[in-house]
This record gives sequence, C-alpha cells and structure tokens, in this order.
Amino acid sequence: MTNAPQPIVETNVETLSQRLATDPESLQLIDVREPHELEVASVAQFVNLPLSQFPAWSPTIGAQFNPAGETIVMCHLGMRSAQMCHWLMSQGFTNVKNLAGGIDAYSRQIDPSVPLY
Repeated sequence: MTNAPQPIVETNVETLSQRLATDPESLQLIDVREPHELEVASVAQFVNLPLSQFPAWSPTIGAQFNPAGETIVMCHLGMRSAQMCHWLMSQGFTNVKNLAGGIDAYSRQIDPSVPLY
C-alpha cells in the first residue's frame, strides 16, 4: 500500500486580494516563477523562489519561512506552484495553499495593470 500525496488546498485570487488588503502580515507568499517572468508581471508582496534555483534556496526554506504559517504559492497558471506545495508539505509545512490560476488569474480578475503573458 502506497501513501497517496496529500491533496493540495487551493485559494482563489479574490480571497488573496481580500487578504492582501486586510491582513497581509499573516501571509507567507512565494512565487516560483523564473526571473524573466517576474520582469513581465509580478505581485510585490511575493518572495521569488524560482524552481530552477531549487538547490540554492531549498536548504534554508525552514529558516526563511514558518512551517506553521499560512503559505500561498503562485506561478503562471498553477502547475509549478502545485509542485511546490507538495514539496513544502513534504518538508513539514502544514498550512500551504496553491493560488488557483496563478498570476494569470490575478491579472484577469483582480488587477488588469499586471501584464498577461
């Protein structure tokens, strides 16, 4: 019998927007997109941890972020961030959420000044 991976909890861009407006300090925000993607579009409150640079930042993730803190992970559309959510949970993070639709949904539904790509 194998252990199935834990399901990933998702949050939507509307909820993120409300939380950023009312209680941003309670969130840990991680953007796993690559630097060239951030040059096109970004949300200021997110910390960039590009998946391609995983060996550089992964050893210190537990010191950089509180494993019990609410952590929202974003990418372009939601696939890479889902991978990161699984990895964070494997590292003992207990309150991880994937941003459904990623920065693309954020631009389309919340802030049209964030460029689409």
